[in-house]
Amino acid sequence: MAKTSDLMNTWKNIQEIDLRPLQQQALNGIKVAIVGDPGSGRSTLASQMRRDPARSHLETDTPMLILDLEAARGPFEVDLIILMIDSRKQDISREKELALGWANTGKKVLVFENLFEEPSGSTAIIPWQAWKRRRVVCGSVLDDGFLTAKFAPAVIDLVPNQVLGLGRAFPLFRVPAAHYLINDTCLSNAAYSLSTGMAEIVPVFDVPLNLADMLVLTKTQAYLVYKLGLTLGFSTRWQDYVAEFGSVLGSGFLWRQLARSLVGLIPVWGIVPKVAVAYAGTYVVGNTILQWYLTGRHISTRQMRELYTQAFARGKHIASSLAKRLPHPRLPKVRLPRPQLPSRKPRQLPAPPELHKCPACGQSSAADASFCQYCGKAFSE
Repeated sequence: MAKTSDLMNTWKNIQEIDLRPLQQQALNGIKVAIVGDPGSGRSTLASQMRRDPARSHLETDTPMLILDLEAARGPFEVDLIILMIDSRKQDISREKELALGWANTGKKVLVFENLFEEPSGSTAIIPWQAWKRRRVVCGSVLDDGFLTAKFAPAVIDLVPNQVLGLGRAFPLFRVPAAHYLINDTCLSNAAYSLSTGMAEIVPVFDVPLNLADMLVLTKTQAYLVYKLGLTLGFSTRWQDYVAEFGSVLGSGFLWRQLARSLVGLIPVWGIVPKVAVAYAGTYVVGNTILQWYLTGRHISTRQMRELYTQAFARGKHIASSLAKRLPHPRLPKVRLPRPQLPSRKPRQLPAPPELHKCPACGQSSAADASFCQYCGKAFSE
């Protein structure tokens, strides 16, 4: 589900111009320390992080710090600390003390409770309340599914700005990091298309913004290809990706971007389809690269069409969600002044005429009467 914070990051991918910071981030890697007692699974976790579950033959020799609890009390500079705890251990006071001290100094800490299978049921599950706001994951260090579904996303969430170096240095994080980058870029492109779509309601901005959208979204898709390549351990030369994925970024998706822009030419009614196409196009580009990494070959045209259809449906849902979260400005109440009518004095009505009083019967008749209406006597007499 799209969050409000996604709208705040609309320009994050748009502002990236120079490729050198991305390359430097990937090559610098990330410094990781695994702290725990002997037998807690710290060395096993280090080995798991150096290999890719999707490609078991791929393994790196990335250096890491592996420290005992006492050795970890001294100063050491790392980007991430993973605190390993044996689930069978009853007293974890030293681990809690170390974690609190690291948190107070601003270090990023992830608590890993390594679950061991014990037939006697002596496993001591560490309560979440004992760690308060600390990040804790519980699972077996030998479970590849747990490592990729729970452990890797927790690490990425702690170091989102170092995800390129994390995936390149530790193959365990490559596929989860790729999914993170794809989702992040898709949401950024969707939010950008929504913002320009709202402006395109004004007819004078319609055509210029649609032409600019084609350049911006195609550029962010090309950056996504380069980011994924760096994360997945490929070449650092962007020219290599142009040769390999030029057809993906070129003919096929150029027409989709053109179709997206033509949809955007329809004020108001074209906003949701426009955002959906921006999201779906970016999603297919990213997953094409990821599929090539996993299988060594590109997906077929039919597979790309099916993937695009699924992504388009999800893009429409996200577009509606983002549109609902946009602030709706309230128009100020305008009080119109009351019209001032010209003032004038009221016209005086003429006085009523005097009545005829009959001298015979004494009754009053109309002023223009010639005879008394009561006794019939003529007033002329």
